[in-house]
Amino acid sequence: MSGLGNLNPPLRRSIRARLLLLALIPLGIVLPLTMAALAYWGGDYLDRLLVTKVRSDLAVAHGYFERVTEGVGRSVASLAASERLARTLRNAHGKPEQAVAGLLDSTQLEHKLDFLHFLDVTRSRQDAHAWPVVAAALAGQARTETEVFSAPELFTISPELAIRARTTIVDTPNARPDMREAEVRGLVIHSAAPVHDANGRLIGVLTGGVLLNKNLDFIDRLNAIVYPAGALPFGSAGTATLFLDDVRVATNVRLFGDTRAIGTRVSRAVYDTVLGAGQTWLDRAFVVSDWYVSAYEPLLDSRHQRIGMLYVGFLEGPFVDARKQAFTVVIVLFALAMLTAGIFAVLWARRVFRPIERMHATMHAIEIGDAAARVGAVPSQDELGVVAAHFDRMLDRLQAQASSLKRWGESLDAKVAARTAELEQAVADLKAAQSQLVMNEKLAAIGQLTAGIAHEINNPIAVIQGNLDVLRDLLGPQADPVAPEIRLIHEQVQRIRLIVAKLLQFARPQDYVGYLEPADPGQLIQDSLLLVRHLLKTGNIAVDQHIESARQIICNKNELQQVVINLLVNAIQAMPEGGVLKIAVEDWDEADMPLGIRLVVEDSGPGISKADLERLFEPFFTAKKPDGNGLGLWVSKNLIERYGGRLTVSSLPAEGARFTVWLRCEPLA
Repeated sequence: MSGLGNLNPPLRRSIRARLLLLALIPLGIVLPLTMAALAYWGGDYLDRLLVTKVRSDLAVAHGYFERVTEGVGRSVASLAASERLARTLRNAHGKPEQAVAGLLDSTQLEHKLDFLHFLDVTRSRQDAHAWPVVAAALAGQARTETEVFSAPELFTISPELAIRARTTIVDTPNARPDMREAEVRGLVIHSAAPVHDANGRLIGVLTGGVLLNKNLDFIDRLNAIVYPAGALPFGSAGTATLFLDDVRVATNVRLFGDTRAIGTRVSRAVYDTVLGAGQTWLDRAFVVSDWYVSAYEPLLDSRHQRIGMLYVGFLEGPFVDARKQAFTVVIVLFALAMLTAGIFAVLWARRVFRPIERMHATMHAIEIGDAAARVGAVPSQDELGVVAAHFDRMLDRLQAQASSLKRWGESLDAKVAARTAELEQAVADLKAAQSQLVMNEKLAAIGQLTAGIAHEINNPIAVIQGNLDVLRDLLGPQADPVAPEIRLIHEQVQRIRLIVAKLLQFARPQDYVGYLEPADPGQLIQDSLLLVRHLLKTGNIAVDQHIESARQIICNKNELQQVVINLLVNAIQAMPEGGVLKIAVEDWDEADMPLGIRLVVEDSGPGISKADLERLFEPFFTAKKPDGNGLGLWVSKNLIERYGGRLTVSSLPAEGARFTVWLRCEPLA
């Protein structure tokens, strides 16, 4: 150990210093560079993230603005094509504008329009020079655009609209010079649609619209859609604005307190970019009294002229504060990491250096001739020698054990998964069997009840038919005055017999087969429409027929008519507010071989949900109909399949349902 005392102290300090520098220099270089990169790239990434956010907000606002515009257009177009307006105009007696005044007033309130007028052809042609939407309506096409109405034009429509549109211009810093004291024009969603008489002749134009100036309900709804509660973190607040030129005419930006900043103007920089160059602004901007992450896009009128802007944005300050706080936390963590690393490096260097000093002293002792000098047991002996070897062997054993455990675990997981799948399949099969058993019991009970009812009805029917024949024979020519009544009784008796036959068919569908004969699908559809005409009239439903097949099919007419009537009634019930009932008959060919026909029944109702589609043909499934028994489609499907055909359905939400009957020309044996 005498060699340790002879070790040169400056050399010892040099080795320690090198070890410390080796540990601290990477931290002193890498961590500051990491901080700088984080400050630069983190700030840039946050800015780009905010711009991406406001871009998506602008897309949502633009979509809502388009939906409102389309809604105004649909309201005007639907009234222009409505039977109510046509009926009112037919009774106008030469004064159409006076006749429809009451209808337009009620419709205007119903659809929340600010104005709704009917213009005859002469007046429409006069207005067509000023408004492209009116010109388009005269050409037979409904059109909706965003327009700027002058003060006299607003006053002509309604003095109240002219008063509402007037906006006092508030002096705004950074805005371009403007000598006006007030903005008197109006930003209007303007829509026009053609009105035709029963012969399809153009008799006028229906025009209507919504004034956006000071339309707080519109702008607040837009802001609520783009920035719902909790959509922005760090306490930021979102805002939305409509500009007429560069003047805010509808906004939820506050000037002070609860006073909205209506009448303030946009900065010159935004004006030059959006209204001057026609570009979309996606950057920070000073809005009234604070900095916002802002998005502005130009609004175009029917002539593609820039007339205003749509704006959305949110306060930038909370995000800037959050970024500063994050950087402060990172700097503090960096300082703590450097301090901790320095302390650890000093302690670690001292601990490592002591065994090295012992080995160096031993080697120096041997060099000067001390053959008995030995290092002996040192604290770092495990790291330098024996422990490393033991550690390697321990790692080998641990790796072998870990591999064995992993293989055992994978095998166990596979077995558990297989057993679980088998159990789930068994449970599913059991539930299916239970459901089928319950259904079979229900159908058996109903079949027995139906067969009994049919048998009991047949007896009095036979008595009525027999006595009717005796009555006709006894009266002879004297029965001629009441021959229609006797024939009606006979027809109703036959109808009851047909109903009884249907009951028996329902009770024993496999044993009861109706009389087969050639049938014309087109004529069958006409007969079925005649039977449901009262439902079509009361439901205000139009029928669109496309009979494109002349093929005849071999079937029981009454059974097929039962299927068609069931599909027609279901389609009519799916359109309680009215709509279009489409019926088509097409050829069914496969591989250039004629197989039969396709009979399509399609409605314009709300459609069928995916969950209901999966159960539509199950017995007793009624899709929540208050007066249904859930057997119509099931019976219809069984009747069609008996002839070797099939009944299919397709539907999308809000696009109606389409039922297709596939019938072969001759039923399969």
